[in-house]
Parts: sequence; C-alpha cells; structure tokens
Amino acid sequence: MTITLLSLGHGYSAQGLDARLLPRGARIIGTTRSAEKARAMAARGVEALIWPGNPLPLSETTHLLTSIAPAGDDPVLAAHGEAIAQARHLDWVGYLSTTGVYGDRQGGWVDEEDATDTRSDRGRARVRAEAAWQEVCARAGVRLHIFRLAGIYGPGRGPFAKLRAGRAERVIKPGQVFSRIHQEDIAQALDLAMHSDVGSRVFNLCDDTPAPPQDVLAHAAELLGMPIPPEVPFESADLSPMARSFYADNKRVRNDRIKRELGLKLRYPDYKSGLAAILAAEG
Repeated sequence: MTITLLSLGHGYSAQGLDARLLPRGARIIGTTRSAEKARAMAARGVEALIWPGNPLPLSETTHLLTSIAPAGDDPVLAAHGEAIAQARHLDWVGYLSTTGVYGDRQGGWVDEEDATDTRSDRGRARVRAEAAWQEVCARAGVRLHIFRLAGIYGPGRGPFAKLRAGRAERVIKPGQVFSRIHQEDIAQALDLAMHSDVGSRVFNLCDDTPAPPQDVLAHAAELLGMPIPPEVPFESADLSPMARSFYADNKRVRNDRIKRELGLKLRYPDYKSGLAAILAAEG
C-alpha cells in the first residue's frame, strides 16, 4: 500500500517522519496554522495545508496522525469527528498524547495497565481526548494507536541553547525524575506502527532511563566544555507556570509494551546518547 498520511499539526514530533516516509514514496499532507511553517514544510516535500481554514482531504487519506493538543474538547473531532467516524477506508489512526495522563506517582513506575490519575486541567483534557478518539475510531472500524509521549527532545530542542545563552539553572526538587524521548525515536515508533498489523492499543513512548533534570543539564554542560550551572531550589526557581506544572508529576515510565509489540529498538535509550548525537549533528 502506498501511504497517504494526513498529519494534523505537523510540528516537531511528527516532522521526523518526513525523512523516513517521503524517500519511500509516501505522500504526507501536513497541517499548520502558520504560512511561514507551511513554506518550510513544502521545502521538505510535504504538502502543506493551512488548517483551520481549508477542508481536510479525508477521502485521499490512508493514515491519519494527530498531534494537536485539546483545548477543552479535541479541535479535530469537534470539526470533523463525524466524517472521521464514517471514513472506513482509513487503515490507521495515530494520536500523540502524553505520559502526563498518569499524574504524580511519587517517583514510582507506571505502564499502560495503570489507570490515568492526572489532576491538571491539561491532563484531564488529554484523557477525554483519548477516550473520544477511541470512540470515533471504534465507530469507523479503524485501528487506533495512542502514543503517550514523555518529554520530547532532539535537534533544536534541548538544553544546549539555554546553556549557550547563559540562562540555564539546575532546578533542584529532591527525588524528581522525568522520562524523555528523542524525536528520531518518535518517528521510528510511528513508522513501525503504521506498517504493523497491531490492533488498537495504547503505547508509552519513552527512553529507558528516567533521570533528574539537573543531571541532564550537568551532562550537557560537560559535553559543551562549559561550567556546570548553579543549583537553584525549585521553590525559588524562575520557571514559567507551564514549566513549574511539569514538576508536579514525578514518575518513571515503562516502555516494555512498545518494544515487545511493535519491535521498537530505541536509537537513543538514554539522554547521554541522545545529547551526544545532537551535538555531533551540529558539527
């Protein structure tokens, strides 16, 4: 089958698919709200579509991926839920969610069998969106893979820019750990899922090595040959409300299912290998 992928909100997480799918003859239609981003997509060979504002080419789509976060309700389903429910020609739907749906586990491990337990409005909106996509895809008879992503990093997104700008601080909250996932491993997992015959499933997508954020920043500084930034207690750190909210959840995320069922072999199983690759790619 020749894939025609409609990628809704074709941003950082989904763009890693471009280099994997386009050389193999796939067609990617990516939506964005920005004319500037649309031009950048087109330069990479992606068919850019401003949305909202233009019809979605669902009749031409074999695979659908959505990276658009809900704002209350899911905006894609609010506009096109009934059409997607009737799109029985679809072969696969992917929904990019977040490990934030598990809430705070005080540093404990979670897997896909654990119940969602988020206390934040953003997390609750994600839980509702996951359920809504499950209902619509069940009506359409199309398999749905929900990917709960850990903290995303990769080229152009990581600690190096802050370190070089002199804005980095090692925020210390005792016992705090985060799980992470490299952009290339997101693309690899999505590629495997699209070409698999695995039925509807929820997958955690993270690396093997949950780690304290201050350790990651210290290692990045060492790679750059820069002084390790000073420690700042969490209570007095200059964090945005969004950044501060991430520290409310403390958990370690298991990824056994996606390895076992999709055969994912992480290219970057820990932050050290991922950061080294980013730095090497910069030349």
